Amino acid sequence: MSNTNSTREPSGPDSQLFCPILMSMQNHSSNNNTAANRTLVCILGLFSCLGILENSLVLWVVGFRLRRRTVASVWVLNLALSDFLATLSLPLFTYYVHSSHSWDLGGPLCWAKSSIFFLNMFVSAFLLAAISLDRCLLVAKPAWSQNHRSVASAWKVCALGWLWAVVNTFPYFLFRSVIARHNGTRLCYHNFARYISSPSTLDRDCKVRQAATAISKLLLAFLIPLGVIAGSYVFFTVSLRERRMKRKQSVSPLTGGLMVPGAAVKSPHAKANILYTPHASTATVLKPTCLAHSASLNQPKQSLLSQSFTKMVTSVIAAFALCWAPYHVFCLIEMTGHYWPQNRKLGEVGLPIATMFAFLNPLLNPILYAFSCPNFCVAIRQSLGTLFEGLVDEGGSRVFGKGKKMQTRKSSLSRDMSVHATPGSPKPSGKTCMSLDSLPPSTPCSSDSFPHRLKDTNMSTLRQEDEMV
Repeated sequence: MSNTNSTREPSGPDSQLFCPILMSMQNHSSNNNTAANRTLVCILGLFSCLGILENSLVLWVVGFRLRRRTVASVWVLNLALSDFLATLSLPLFTYYVHSSHSWDLGGPLCWAKSSIFFLNMFVSAFLLAAISLDRCLLVAKPAWSQNHRSVASAWKVCALGWLWAVVNTFPYFLFRSVIARHNGTRLCYHNFARYISSPSTLDRDCKVRQAATAISKLLLAFLIPLGVIAGSYVFFTVSLRERRMKRKQSVSPLTGGLMVPGAAVKSPHAKANILYTPHASTATVLKPTCLAHSASLNQPKQSLLSQSFTKMVTSVIAAFALCWAPYHVFCLIEMTGHYWPQNRKLGEVGLPIATMFAFLNPLLNPILYAFSCPNFCVAIRQSLGTLFEGLVDEGGSRVFGKGKKMQTRKSSLSRDMSVHATPGSPKPSGKTCMSLDSLPPSTPCSSDSFPHRLKDTNMSTLRQEDEMV
């Protein structure tokens, strides 16, 4: 009976049951270190402004400025939406710290803040696991991916992820409550003693509910997604290396080119530089120089885009693991407070700091998106150079006005063309491939050089695929 009475809030007929951990938190005074609070408020305020601005920019660019929607853009768009919602709730947490760790915003905002926090946690974990599986299937099952991998299917997977996150967030919404301390301040915290009909089972129910929520979010929002990500990455690496070895074995030792069934071969009865395809109704005329040049342009570009997206996914996964690991560790420490009371104070002090590190993840993701883009630093440097060139320009060549173009950009392009041009070289044209007659004398264009060009292109592609691993 004494234990039951000690777990009640002495507030008259509206008394409420509390778990033993909450009873100790009610007795502890809030943090009165004003200097530390001010520093923390400044840091959280900076996180709030940068996070909202960055994720808004990502949503605007990926959602409205891209000309073509891809599967990768759907992944990034949903990740950015989840991070944007999390950063929207960060000002509420900042106000809580500013108010000396007292929640004065009422119950609805308390439920909204905690629900958005856990929603972001589950959605991010689900989407990162889905992205890793998508990359794995793209390499392991290219034919299946070509037929079934689409933007519509990516949206369906994302919708499933959001539904999964809502279902897992519901228990935290259900047990969230505003709890009054004895010194007059308030807590926005989970109270696992809610909806308990019999006070005699209070201690047992608090232990079971606390352990169930802590272990479930550790497994479903951290360990299992990271296990899926690690397994997908290992399978992705092994499949890529096997494909690379098969490509090496398919290189012909006689011609130095690729022996592809049905590919164009040289006709012994045709003129030089003319190729024909066996079992074809008409002969296909190809220029070796153009074919090698086209392969050298297209293959590196595709490898570069794939490598940049893989780099982005790896960095985002690493940031997710580093930012969320302290939170889950302190949740386990808080859970052990039911059995070892000395851990209660450690969990009470460390969990808000770990929560702040978890809020750092939505802030880092847009930065990782940007720096994973190909030539991002070069583009930023060129944009800043153009900006300051217009700022300090004294020649009066820049013309601003309605219906007029910027003359400085045109003149800078002319200077770039004049720098790269060499005496006696032909003028550049809009065509990618030059005719055989217009090639300089130093450029060999015989049919004998064609296999060597294919070999160089193939080896370059193999080297780039090796860098992806």
